[in-house]
Amino acid sequence: MAKQLNLISGQVITTALHTEMQRSYLEYAMSVIVGRALPDVRDGLKPVHRRILYAMHELGLTPDRPYRKCARVVGDVLGKYHPHGDQAVYDALVRMVQDFSCRYPLLGGHGNFGSVDDDPPAAMRYTETRLAPISHEAMLSEIGEATVDFISNFDNSQQEPSVLPAQLPFLLLNGCAGIAVGMATNVPPHNLGELVDGLIALIDNPELPFEKLLELIPGPDFPTGGEIVGIEGIREAYSTGKGSITVRGVVKIEEIQGSRGRHRRQAIVVTELPFQVNKAGWIEKVAELVNQGRVEGIADLRDESDRDGMRVVIELKREVNPQDVLEQLYKQTALSSNFGTIMLALVDGQPRQLSLQQLLQQFLSFREQTLTRQYTHELEQAERRRHLVEGLLTSLSQLDAVIDILRNAPDGSTAKVTLQSRFNFSDRQCDAILSMPLRRLTGLERQQLQTEFDELSAKIEELQRLLGDRHELLKALKKDLRALKRKYGDARRTRIHKAAKVAEQGSKGVEEQGSKRAEEQRSRGAKNATPQLPITNDPLPEEEVVLEFTQKGYVRRLSKNGKSTALKAGDDFAVKTQVSNTGAELVIITDSGKAYPVKVKDIPQTSGQSRGTPLPLLLPNGAQAANETIATYFLLPEKLDNADLVILTSQGRIKRLAATEIASLSARGITLIKLKDNDKVSYASLTNQRQEVILATSGGRVLRFQINEQQLPIMGRTAQGIQAVRLRSQEKLVGAITLSPNENILLVSSLGYAKRMPVSALRLVNIGEIGTQMMQFIGRIDNLVGMVAAKESAEVTLVTDRRVVRVGVKSVQFYGKDGMGDRIVQLNADEKIINVVGNG
Repeated sequence: MAKQLNLISGQVITTALHTEMQRSYLEYAMSVIVGRALPDVRDGLKPVHRRILYAMHELGLTPDRPYRKCARVVGDVLGKYHPHGDQAVYDALVRMVQDFSCRYPLLGGHGNFGSVDDDPPAAMRYTETRLAPISHEAMLSEIGEATVDFISNFDNSQQEPSVLPAQLPFLLLNGCAGIAVGMATNVPPHNLGELVDGLIALIDNPELPFEKLLELIPGPDFPTGGEIVGIEGIREAYSTGKGSITVRGVVKIEEIQGSRGRHRRQAIVVTELPFQVNKAGWIEKVAELVNQGRVEGIADLRDESDRDGMRVVIELKREVNPQDVLEQLYKQTALSSNFGTIMLALVDGQPRQLSLQQLLQQFLSFREQTLTRQYTHELEQAERRRHLVEGLLTSLSQLDAVIDILRNAPDGSTAKVTLQSRFNFSDRQCDAILSMPLRRLTGLERQQLQTEFDELSAKIEELQRLLGDRHELLKALKKDLRALKRKYGDARRTRIHKAAKVAEQGSKGVEEQGSKRAEEQRSRGAKNATPQLPITNDPLPEEEVVLEFTQKGYVRRLSKNGKSTALKAGDDFAVKTQVSNTGAELVIITDSGKAYPVKVKDIPQTSGQSRGTPLPLLLPNGAQAANETIATYFLLPEKLDNADLVILTSQGRIKRLAATEIASLSARGITLIKLKDNDKVSYASLTNQRQEVILATSGGRVLRFQINEQQLPIMGRTAQGIQAVRLRSQEKLVGAITLSPNENILLVSSLGYAKRMPVSALRLVNIGEIGTQMMQFIGRIDNLVGMVAAKESAEVTLVTDRRVVRVGVKSVQFYGKDGMGDRIVQLNADEKIINVVGNG
């Protein structure tokens, strides 16, 4: 008989089977709950979503960079952070791209990412993605060990954030659905503007009554629209964290031409379906019910949806009451469905069911901690840098003594010890002084060091104020929230009906209630909207003034009711005249890409024949010391909600920036664009998405493209922009304007030839294309020197290398793209036009 092997050695612990099973199952359950299925209450993300976003951030897939293959992203996520199946990661990535799944998509996509008909997305090797602007700015812009904690990944080879420093409550913005072990979560999406209003109200009053909060956040806002019927489900879900919300599709009754005869018939037209309802599956279900005889009165059913929106037409039989058919569809199909809300999330690693107010308070607590950590880190860096700059300034003030020590010291260590003992420098200051290059000894470098020291001191004082006063910190938090609301907020899509029986009111009543509710939402949004300019205690402006900007870079401030004296002929001339008031603000943008504010009241009053004040003298001392050149200027409008700032550089790069970035400029100014070497800002103007960008090169090429998210997405201040036009050798940009399609432009060559043409005659192109040759020249001696907007009643000023000539726009003829146009000014021998300025 074979001898039995002794496989057990050491101590044997006897354990009951049910105890071991219970312990093991609980460990598995908690692993699923914490590591997979439930979102964190702070950033609203599950681990897989957080790892996807962080991996894309590490890859540099920002909104201003090209799209990259999804397979590359999935590979990085699997290899570094998420050791699970690739299909699970890709499915999560796809959902963050779909605008019908996420109220505010966190990723941008290029390719087939599925549809509301439940069409599957293309394989990851075909699709491309990058970060969306809202996730890049509001979730990843502050990422770092200074703001959030980092933990080791699955094999301790990488560090990953345990939570992202979200600036918005993304758990409520986009919602979340997940099934764990023994529990589930199903949070509906909400409107960004309403959530920000609720957060600000809670900051001002942490004990805000539930009814007040419900007024600010009336209910979910689904990406596919629809209508919420009744508010009892909303109240229960918001107060307890669990409830059932009835959602219906948006329908209207139309009279259409019958598909099977000449008689006109009534039809039920469905333009929106409840959230997460598959349109193709719903149509198939309705057809099945009609064939089975369970729904009566339907003659035909067809899907007329296109890229402009959903439209499902249910043609009815004659003499059928549409309301009866609608009631059957509500009862037997997903046209009316219940959204089971369970607001369950991880709080300190433990699953908790939270009310709406608790969710918002948890986010505010996290955001306050994040800001405190960020400001503390910035304060430490600023103090460390100021310490070094202070040492350099001290050494420069005692330059002869420092040089004498260095000249007589036998080595660096001796010099360092001598400097410490004589001037009481620290080790870091001594190291900075010893490594200081000789160019630091110049007067300009000294001025730059002094300017940097002053700026650091002001920054340190501001950070100490924020960290020392919680009220100031909360004010900064509210300011950030309002800025994000202005930039990314949009109108509510889902209508809310307090009455439970909407169908009985008829289709007209449905439409009227929906329109009325939408109007109420817009009205309340306007009422609670944050003003674009910072609130100050300055008195209201008392005087209206006229500002005149001249061709040579001067500004004249004239009294509106006083006499406006003309400039001397041939000396200088006004290129822009604007009526303003002493409380307004002028924004000046330099060629280095920085924007500075100038109060109109600070512009000296002009009288007599004075030329005015040079614009560079209105800039802060630091900008004057850096000898920055002014690229453009404009008065800051009161409302910046729908405005954007388009910036173009001399090398043909363009970017679109949210105008709210310049709403609260400080005297130090802010950088609007990151420039490459030898590049500079040439043009910048405020615009909106109803306008188009027109670019012109000296070679006579003109490009016209639309302003939208596909062509020109909104970018952050540190972005370089995208290449709008490739300039040929010896070619440069000579014009950049934003106009509506129904306006005209005027092209002028250096030899005095000009033509007018409507914007609509220009071919729409994509950014980066070659454009259209819109003007021909006499050999190589002529070229395009300017392009301006051509208003019928205005005039243009032609600046030659010898004189100034004014020409009425009306006198210039319209031409097509062929030919040189008409000669509008006779030039002397060797005289050429060097600039074209539009007036009026």
